[in-house]
Amino acid sequence: MDRELVGIWAAGWAVSRATPRPVAHPWGWYIEVGKPAQAGRHVVTEAREPLVRAAAAAVTVPHTWLKVPAEPADVEPWLPEGWIVDKEDTGHLMAVDLRTTHPAAPEGYTVSAETRAGVTYVRAHDGAGELAAKGQMAVVGGATVVDQVETSPAHRRRGLGGLVMRTLADRAVAEGATVGVLGATDGGRALYESLGWTWKARLAACVYRP
Repeated sequence: MDRELVGIWAAGWAVSRATPRPVAHPWGWYIEVGKPAQAGRHVVTEAREPLVRAAAAAVTVPHTWLKVPAEPADVEPWLPEGWIVDKEDTGHLMAVDLRTTHPAAPEGYTVSAETRAGVTYVRAHDGAGELAAKGQMAVVGGATVVDQVETSPAHRRRGLGGLVMRTLADRAVAEGATVGVLGATDGGRALYESLGWTWKARLAACVYRP
């Protein structure tokens, strides 16, 4: 598992979500999120018990999360009292070598892109102007981190997720990125694999709920 990919993902996620910059720790990174359900998150760069235990021991605020590139069952025995593994929030770290494809929107849809504060937002709308699909990314160095890709239920199975992803990739290449990184849900993994993304590791999600 490439530690660098985990660091890229943490840095890009912070830009995408408009949080403070990640703070380095011996186990990886801490991101201040400041939301009721997620006060902050530690991103552990390697699936090693001493690192996970050190990160967890540093936490005193409820609803602080740990993200670890490992299987949930492997991480669970390393967690002290008060911690749980949230299997619903556990995902997948994925990466791809970027290339341009110049995608065209399906008939009846339009696609647009704009960049604000270092984040590029891609939106697909139907003929009535309804938002049908969306996604965003943040370029950090020579990589881009893709985030919050979603297709509305009424517009699924029409290629809009792929349209958003390919449009983001084209924009990333134009900005000098060569590698894409993302954290996928179970449901999103199949879409990304169909677009050439490679699975790298599980992303175990752990939360402090004393």
